[in-house]
Amino acid sequence: MKLIAGLGNPGAEYANTKHNVGFMLIDALAEHLNVSAWKEDFSSSVAEARIGGEKIFLVKPLTYMNNSGEAIGPMLSYYKLSSEDLIVVHDDMDIPVGTVRIRKKGSSGGHNGIKSILSHVGSEAFARVRIGIGRPPAGWTVINHVLAPFAPEDTPKIRETIAYLLPAVTCIVTDGTDFAMNRYNPHRKKKKHQEGDHETNENGDTSA
Repeated sequence: MKLIAGLGNPGAEYANTKHNVGFMLIDALAEHLNVSAWKEDFSSSVAEARIGGEKIFLVKPLTYMNNSGEAIGPMLSYYKLSSEDLIVVHDDMDIPVGTVRIRKKGSSGGHNGIKSILSHVGSEAFARVRIGIGRPPAGWTVINHVLAPFAPEDTPKIRETIAYLLPAVTCIVTDGTDFAMNRYNPHRKKKKHQEGDHETNENGDTSA
């Protein structure tokens, strides 16, 4: 059994904001899996589905972003799931719009939703699917940035990213996070120095 949680804020006013890309992916995954029966439970909007032979819960916490752990922690405890049974989808300002990063564990990276989950789950060992939203434009605050819709030129990138991540999330469930990271994270590019044949790796951030 796996719990796939997309982070965001409830309410129509937040539906298309950058902070809600986690909700967007969960909705797209529900449509992909032909799931339409949602219920409110554990302070979340929850739907059940199956991926392969694995039962999964699709979860959109209704506690608002900064208190996401208040919904996810009790649900893990109730179903006796470990942190390794949790997959969290969230926005990330530290990577460009449309870029994805799958991680097996780690710190919050300053993301308040992840901070809340860490405090309520008590472990860093849960998979994260990070969707890049880029840094705030000049003169914008972080709050202005994350609570604004995507720019018109970025909207197609996000649609493509969400479509790209549907099989990636499925892969995490069926084959594990390590396999999904190797398959769906942007690959490092190798460059040769002009002198000699020694190769160095550099991050090759590419849009999905």
